[in-house]
Amino acid sequence: MTLGQTPDIDWSQFLLDGERVDIDHSALQSYRLDRLRAELRAEGAAVGVFVSPVSLRYAVDHRAYGLFQSHIPVAYLFVPVQGPVVMHGGLSNDSSLIDEVRPARAISYFNGGSNLIANAQFLAEDLNRYLAEIGTTNRRVAIEYVNPSLTQALMAHDFDVIDAVGLIENARAIKCKEEIDCIRYAIRVANLGIDQMRKAIRPGVTELQLWAMLNFANLANNGDWHDGRMLASGERINPWYQEASERKLEAGDLVGFDTDMVGPNGYCADISRTMFCGPGKPSKRQKELYAHALSEIEHNLAILRPGMTFDEFSDQAYVQPEEFHANRYTCIAHGVGMCDEYPKIYYPMDRKGRGYPGTIEENMVLCIESYVGAVGERDGVKLEQQVLITADGYELLSDYPLDEALMS
Repeated sequence: MTLGQTPDIDWSQFLLDGERVDIDHSALQSYRLDRLRAELRAEGAAVGVFVSPVSLRYAVDHRAYGLFQSHIPVAYLFVPVQGPVVMHGGLSNDSSLIDEVRPARAISYFNGGSNLIANAQFLAEDLNRYLAEIGTTNRRVAIEYVNPSLTQALMAHDFDVIDAVGLIENARAIKCKEEIDCIRYAIRVANLGIDQMRKAIRPGVTELQLWAMLNFANLANNGDWHDGRMLASGERINPWYQEASERKLEAGDLVGFDTDMVGPNGYCADISRTMFCGPGKPSKRQKELYAHALSEIEHNLAILRPGMTFDEFSDQAYVQPEEFHANRYTCIAHGVGMCDEYPKIYYPMDRKGRGYPGTIEENMVLCIESYVGAVGERDGVKLEQQVLITADGYELLSDYPLDEALMS
């Protein structure tokens, strides 16, 4: 191949067949903004100040430079209970929900350096003028993920500052039809990437090469990013939480992964599977581990219902044999929407100091988790199913097949 030529790649294998899901984006965006404003109203706040890229996407569908925004914020948003939504800064502001764009103060050290305290004072003055513009005397403001200097500046200007993080997490927890359609579509894209990985599993392929297939499928279908690169094989699969490496697969390996995929439209497909690398057949112990993980998933799905408290679900959840407790997963279940989100439901042994009250509700989307691997052993199994909570139980959203070789 000479310079300027395109390599002979069948790009179609990474694109979904058929028509894309028809999403009513206007209804989607209006629902999300209404949910956010309702939470502000319930907390008695006049306005919310949002910085997280996920919050910006949720509130006004602002997408640009999400990962950059997560550690060097260049934009922030004023969302009032009533009045114009104002974006400060940003790299792309074509959302119909943004009423006005204004310059941003430098709220990161990268942009503001040693002037952070002064810039925080300027932002507080901007917010003061903004409240006057929208005609409110309510001084309660909700802010998220900002430098202490900004909180201090707002308090010095007699603002009643409250935390916006729980507020927007509660808003995001209950999904509308359009959000669920977005999640279904993201899962279709993830399934495509998983299928490409499954076909490529063979001795000599590296973990990173497998992961690249999932990542490419996401990007090729206009997805965003992955929150991690959770793929491990062989001796690296136990304990869990080891990201993809240059290790080459060997015959007889188990290969486990967790997609953590923020896909098209900003919605997450969070699916885990463990597969066997041939040639050959899985060992008796590998099948036992898989059976334990599958039993946990199936039991916990069977008890799911709206109205259960988090503690009730935790207390009734599957109990693995003691040999697997030390390497257990970090939770039994967690919420998922535009990424992993509230709630996180802990194992009973982990609730002290971590667990919190709450109730499983209809139209939440949850991921049901299991990791099974004994301390000192080579193998482990990671499984995870993504489900929609319905009026009488759940609907399985993650429909990628389980590994028949490990179940036979």
